[in-house]
Amino acid sequence: MTIRRAGRVSAAALGAMVAVTAALPAQASGLPEVHPRAETAALFDDKAGGGANADDPAIWRNAADPGRSLVIATAKKGGLRVYDLDAREVQSIPAPAGPGADDAAGRFNNVDLVQGMPLAGARADLAVVSDRGNDRLRIYRIDRDRAGGPLADVTDPGVRPVFSADQAEVNEQRTAYGLATWTDRKSGRSYALVSQRNRTRVALVELISTPGGTVDYRTVRTLDLPSSFRLPNGTSWTPCGEPGELPQVEGMVVDPADGTLYAGQEDVGIWRMRADLTGAPELIDKVREYGVPATYDAATEECTAGADPGFGGKHLTADVEGLTLLTEPDGDGYLLASSQGDNTFVAYDRERDEDNEFEGAFRITAASTVLDGSEVCDGAAVLNAPLGKRYPKGLMVVQDGQETPNASGREATGFKFVDLRDVLSALD
Repeated sequence: MTIRRAGRVSAAALGAMVAVTAALPAQASGLPEVHPRAETAALFDDKAGGGANADDPAIWRNAADPGRSLVIATAKKGGLRVYDLDAREVQSIPAPAGPGADDAAGRFNNVDLVQGMPLAGARADLAVVSDRGNDRLRIYRIDRDRAGGPLADVTDPGVRPVFSADQAEVNEQRTAYGLATWTDRKSGRSYALVSQRNRTRVALVELISTPGGTVDYRTVRTLDLPSSFRLPNGTSWTPCGEPGELPQVEGMVVDPADGTLYAGQEDVGIWRMRADLTGAPELIDKVREYGVPATYDAATEECTAGADPGFGGKHLTADVEGLTLLTEPDGDGYLLASSQGDNTFVAYDRERDEDNEFEGAFRITAASTVLDGSEVCDGAAVLNAPLGKRYPKGLMVVQDGQETPNASGREATGFKFVDLRDVLSALD
């Protein structure tokens, strides 16, 4: 069967997805549904919209006034957007240009937060962003009451590319992609875990405060996940993709309690490993399409999937996206993953002692004719803490990769705000 490559979904995911399409309604039937309480204004990935394309959110809690907390979200070529809890935009930050007219321009892919990092003689909360276009990290200090907007750029001017040796390599765009932050409780040092686009590599990057009040960084070590896999029948399987592209990682999250990194290799599954990138990674769940052979046709940019040998998982449909951690004070909680191929969110036990066992799944569906749900979700964030009267238990924010088209017919993306009480009720 032949599948056309489209949008952000990889050829491998699309090619293999068809093998399970017929089974999805039965597998997904009976899943709890939750509805968003608010949504951001639509973003448009065209010239008129400035190339803005919603991707990944992070939730910053204002400890002094939780009702004035913020959602910080990437918009790719559109840079960053900052929203209040009513999903209203309070700040827009453009992505930087490339160094030359013919060089790749900035493209903000993922965002995560660092709390209380020493900076310029004080403690600062930071938003850390992967700039896929320039292969750099961008760092913003968060101050809710700052004149001009709550985010201020504190990236050191001398930061170097994360993966590229020079600008020619940057322009090839095998650059900084997925991102998660981690503060080591033993050393107090803060890091970003950064994945490389179209590669299996993950880098541990230390964030460094400078005397001038900026933030620099250095790469500590890297780890390469597998790109091909030995199947139980003795054959070898490599996810289908364009020539030269390897199965990349994007969605990542670190459990702060024990320094465990969870990384979603989009066409493969979810890996568990130490956040310092030492030790051996473990594949804790696979996508349904794992092991399905497929052949890429360069003329049509399509993958043709073969017969499913039955080695895949039962809960995730490629791509694996949007990993986030719902923590609870007693150490319990959930690892949540966006199962992009069937528009569900899958929950695993947070505790490693329980081997991150599967706990359930749910969908985010339309609340009304004007407030739709979340489809082909790229990024997600959850915070289990009171956020004023609107979200007294907490909040989940998810990207909607397929907003209902407006009257103009332009394709749109955005972010949905979901009351955490509804999520917990669905999982319970």
